[in-house]
Amino acid sequence: MAVASFFRACYLSYLSKPSSDRILYRIIRKHKVQRILELGVGTGRRAVRMIEMAQRQAPDRQIRYTGTDLFESRSAADGPGVTLKLAYQMLGATGARIHLVPGDPFSALSRTANGLMGTHLVVISAREDPQSVDQAWFYLPRVLHARSRVVVEGRRPGGGTTMRVLNASEIERLTRAKAVRRAA
Repeated sequence: MAVASFFRACYLSYLSKPSSDRILYRIIRKHKVQRILELGVGTGRRAVRMIEMAQRQAPDRQIRYTGTDLFESRSAADGPGVTLKLAYQMLGATGARIHLVPGDPFSALSRTANGLMGTHLVVISAREDPQSVDQAWFYLPRVLHARSRVVVEGRRPGGGTTMRVLNASEIERLTRAKAVRRAA
């Protein structure tokens, strides 16, 4: 069983599709992530895989996953997605502690940020409204700690996506800029 688990972890980290998601699985594997916040659940496939990888790396720990999404409010322009009920069924089957928050990133985080302290990994989907994500940076410092990782998905001009891990100075710059504007 341990051999199969090892090969599954290697597959997710180095061979899975889309290739841009591999960096997430490597971060989870390396840092033994237990608390995940994803802004933009989409179809839920990436969420299931992130939870799966986290469970492999910390089998004795309860994995906590929080996902924000428009769910039923999603329009055709927002891309494919799942309903709230289907997301709970799909993610609940993993055995992780699941918390799904309907709404755009800003409204969802404004309601839940205080309960998400100590998050290890924050994933921001490219499908999320950029203005809402920009406003959500006001709440992210409440969620993060010194060793948190923030990964932002971007779109490639020819199609596909990329993932970029933000360093501490980028995170501080984004949160400070939003805090100054909010205070003014």
